[in-house]
Amino acid sequence: MDLNLLTTLDALLEENSVQAAADRLHLSAPAVSRALTRIRKSTGDDILVRTGRTMTPTPRALAIRDEVRALVERAGEVLAPNRVLDLAKLRRTFTIQGHDALVGVLYPALLATAVVEAPGIGLRFLPESPVDTPDLARGHVDVEVGSTIPTTSEISHEVVGHDELVAVFRADHPLAQDFTLDHFAAADHVTVSRRGRLRDGVDKALAEHGLRRRVVAALPTSAVALQAAAHSDTVVVVARRACARACEGLGLRTHALDLDLPAPPVVVAWPSRYDSDPAHAWLRGHCRSALA
Repeated sequence: MDLNLLTTLDALLEENSVQAAADRLHLSAPAVSRALTRIRKSTGDDILVRTGRTMTPTPRALAIRDEVRALVERAGEVLAPNRVLDLAKLRRTFTIQGHDALVGVLYPALLATAVVEAPGIGLRFLPESPVDTPDLARGHVDVEVGSTIPTTSEISHEVVGHDELVAVFRADHPLAQDFTLDHFAAADHVTVSRRGRLRDGVDKALAEHGLRRRVVAALPTSAVALQAAAHSDTVVVVARRACARACEGLGLRTHALDLDLPAPPVVVAWPSRYDSDPAHAWLRGHCRSALA
C-alpha cells in the first residue's frame, strides 16, 4: 500500500485536473497521471473521467472525497512538528520515582508551581526500588531523581547539581560539644540503604585515617534515619541540602566531615523517547528548577 497515493488522490479530487494537481503537489503532470492510473487499479474505479476539456469525478470519487481529505489532514497532523503546549488543557499523570530526600524537596515545589500552571495534571511519587528495575527505560516511570548517572542510551539524564555529605545528630548529642573524627567514628551509626547495606563510602574514608565505626542499623530512607538520629544517640550521614528542611524540622545539628568523600550528584533521568515531548520537557524544567 502506497499511502502517497492518498495525497495525490486528494489533490486530484480537489482540482479535477491532472495538471492542476501536479502544480499543487510540485510534481510533473506525467507523474500525477501515472499515480492516477495506480489509483484506478487499486480502487477499481476511474475516479476522474474526461468530459470535454475538464475531468469529472465519478460517483465513487464523490463518495470518498471527504474521507480522503480527512485522512490526509490527520496524517499531516501526525507528522507535523509539536505544537505549542497548552498547559491549561494538559491532562496527563506523571510518575516520579527517586531518593526520598530528593522527592521531599521536589514534591512541594511541583505542587506550588507545576500544578498551578497545569491544574489538569496528576503527580504520582514512588520510592526507590530496593533492586534495580527497567521501569524507567520502559517508560513506566517518567522521571527518576537520584545520584546514579545512567549508562544506557535508552535513558537521558542531566546532572542538575551536587550536594555535600555531612554528619547529622541531635542537638544535645556529645558530638555537638566536641566534634572530632575520633569521636565521630566512636559514635553509634545508622546507614541509609535501600538494599540494607551496613557499610558504605564513609567506612572506606574512615579506614584511610585508621578509624572504624560501629553501624547499629541500616534504614531504608533518609527520613527514617533522621528520625532515628532525632530520638537516640545515633549518627547518620546524609546529603546536606537535600535533607536541610527535614533536619531543621527535627532540630538536628549537622557537621562537615573532614573526609575524602565525593560530592553526590543530583541526577534527573528520563526515558530518551520523551526527549522531544513538550509536556515532558516542561515537567523536567520544573524538576531542574526545584533541585538545582
